[in-house]
Amino acid sequence: MRAAVLHGHDLRQLSIDEVPEPEPGPGEVAIAVEAVGVNQLDLNVIAGVGPGARAALPRILGIDPAGTITAVGEGVDATRRGERVVVKPNIPCGHCRFCLNDLQEDCSDQKVVGVHRDGGAAEIVVVPAASAFATHDLPAAQAVSVVHSAAIVLNAAEAAGLTGNDRVLVMGAGGTLGRAATVIALHRGAQVVAASRRPVIPVGDEQIITAPDTAALEAELSRLGEDFDVLLDVTGNAPTLGVGIAALGWGGRAAFCSASVNPELRIDTRDFYLRRKSLRGVASAGYRHVREALALASAGVIPDLVGPRYPLDDIVNAFAAFPMKKGGKVVVDIV
Repeated sequence: MRAAVLHGHDLRQLSIDEVPEPEPGPGEVAIAVEAVGVNQLDLNVIAGVGPGARAALPRILGIDPAGTITAVGEGVDATRRGERVVVKPNIPCGHCRFCLNDLQEDCSDQKVVGVHRDGGAAEIVVVPAASAFATHDLPAAQAVSVVHSAAIVLNAAEAAGLTGNDRVLVMGAGGTLGRAATVIALHRGAQVVAASRRPVIPVGDEQIITAPDTAALEAELSRLGEDFDVLLDVTGNAPTLGVGIAALGWGGRAAFCSASVNPELRIDTRDFYLRRKSLRGVASAGYRHVREALALASAGVIPDLVGPRYPLDDIVNAFAAFPMKKGGKVVVDIV
């Protein structure tokens, strides 16, 4: 089968190779892949940094494939053959105290598709059956766009205790995660201010502020003159996160879904302490979040988040262009 194989920590060492087709083991399924997303984690693997440094090379990339189950391993319901599915990238261990309490998102021994095991930028991928979620009538690319991004945002909203009575600040509203965060907060009935470094098209009745840097962001938030109850930050930029935390009011709750750009966070600890603020890092999602994300997408609540698309043969250019691409999930079409 054909697959995008990374042989070294350099994009020039990514190639489309012929490799043996994997077979599902006990509790696993084989999926004929239609589409897979391009993610920051893929870039971490390519560069050999952060969580990507744990990937043993050579490695087939692609953390969030979607397609059709073609074979099942021992112990898997045979009727799942032919089922259209999308893969939850973070595979929980299944036996720690978090997993046993249905909190897969907090499992400390998660393995990630495309990092710790071969991924879905290939014609066939093998994953645990529990990590393959039915997409029903949702197109593969659209399922790819929500399975990781929207599910993480749902976890962040849960972690921050977001309700319909809250005034919510979404930071990084121009990207896939940010658009999902805005839509989900609006769907919950919250009043939303969406902040982005560049102009964005509204997804609802949110108020949009455009600020190219932290100084401009501080000025815009000061101009609004009101504190926020909840901050959902998906920028990966610690200085931006710090500005958002400062904008929280009494008992304000912040959740952030990325720390890939600048991880050095500075906050006013006295303000944080005296005003009873809280901060939670959210790096993955649980099974319940994935099911809800797919249901919201199928119901049309979450709009189509798919952006630029590339064929498998052009995956190198998809990764090269990814940092500059905005306005939707970058998708690689396998077939």
